[in-house]
Amino acid sequence: MRPKVAFITGILGQDGPYLAKLLLEKGYRVYGLIRRYSKPNFENLEYLGIAKDVDYIEGDLTDFSSLLRIIKSLKPDEVYNLAAQSHVGTSFSQPVYTTEVNAMGVLYLLEAIRLFSPTSRFYQASTSELFGNNINKDGYQNEDTPFYPRSPYAVSKLYGYWITRNYREAYKLFAVNGILFNHESPIRGINFVTRKITYHVAMIKLGLANEIRLGDLSPRRDWGFAGDYVEAMWLMLQQDEPDDYVIATGESHSVEDFVREAFEYVGIKDWKKYVKFDPRFKRPAEVYDLRGDASKARRKLGWKPKVSFKELVAMMVDADIERLKKKHNIK
Repeated sequence: MRPKVAFITGILGQDGPYLAKLLLEKGYRVYGLIRRYSKPNFENLEYLGIAKDVDYIEGDLTDFSSLLRIIKSLKPDEVYNLAAQSHVGTSFSQPVYTTEVNAMGVLYLLEAIRLFSPTSRFYQASTSELFGNNINKDGYQNEDTPFYPRSPYAVSKLYGYWITRNYREAYKLFAVNGILFNHESPIRGINFVTRKITYHVAMIKLGLANEIRLGDLSPRRDWGFAGDYVEAMWLMLQQDEPDDYVIATGESHSVEDFVREAFEYVGIKDWKKYVKFDPRFKRPAEVYDLRGDASKARRKLGWKPKVSFKELVAMMVDADIERLKKKHNIK
């Protein structure tokens, strides 16, 4: 009996490696998409110890012909579309590229599945940024909260969300959206604010820096651990019927909370003297409060987060301290 085959786009990012690790542990054969004409960076997969266990296949989410070829040859049991231009700030300076990847890439994958592997189960990585500043009366966002995207990133992801639902309803594909709230980890890209914070706090703790430059500290986010969230992705594709789910912790913390927690974790109480406001990091349109209600996922998938906010911050700070000690040969 052949193992289940999974195809993951975004294999080199944050979620891809955690998902690949989970699937490999479950006995899957995992294929990961890597772009042509680029020098792949396997650092995140190496961090999790699985770089040699994934099969890599060349292609590009913006190249329909390559996706047709891949889906036709693999006929995967499960397809996880995690690839995206996922930095909200960057989407304002690169809106066209963001849209090509985040919107058209989803359509290309779905059309390839419809044509050559209609039994494949498809997961689309949606985002809490779809909600913008819309909040339910109880202060949460769930599957019924109206969307109001506030960035080119969120607008492009909204297309991906609706085209996934359209292909599910029009062609009866098993296609689902995971509306994931912010999730972080030690392999989060350093251009994201959470990792930027933990990296610079580690630098300051080790005497390698004396400040961290940030934008607005007031926006609040529902932060969870990426390793928990990929389990929800897998669970969505194991259900009898396809559906869309919010995945979140249900807790909201400000950027300032994250900064304070990181500094206090390393024993620095007077953290404010290290934080400098930089107007370059202030966005043209901001989302101020995201807090997800994942009760549907708890009820139908049996999923709930395991790692707390404090544990997440500590995990990320510890990882950056260890990296920097090794890099600078600090005992």
